[in-house]
Amino acid sequence: MVELRPNQDYIPARGRGVIDTGLIIELPKGCYGRIAPKSGLALFKGIDVGAGVIDEDYRGVIKVILFNHSDQPFEVNKGDNQPFEVNKGDSVAQLICERILYPTTIEVKKMSTTERAAQGFGSSCPPR
Repeated sequence: MVELRPNQDYIPARGRGVIDTGLIIELPKGCYGRIAPKSGLALFKGIDVGAGVIDEDYRGVIKVILFNHSDQPFEVNKGDNQPFEVNKGDSVAQLICERILYPTTIEVKKMSTTERAAQGFGSSCPPR
């Protein structure tokens, strides 16, 4: 796991931004990078990660899409650690290297049957 630290310093309240980490990596063959949120930032500051997949053949700077779900701007400051701020050099996301499997897909005329069938959202939860 690699901690991702920002070069950009601001995401508006209820907004989103692309954070440039300045980090360039080469992922191992057969792996992809998953960008995951930091639990403390998510819980205490409403900061979440969006679209967090890095393809194994990507060779550019790692950038992180962050969503600010709070009513306060999210800022990276120079050390006073005020509310809704992190210090420069603090981690804002985590990069996790995961194995990837490329399955062979085939088109079928008919799907096998299951008890669940095509029931989607909420179908496996008890009624409220």
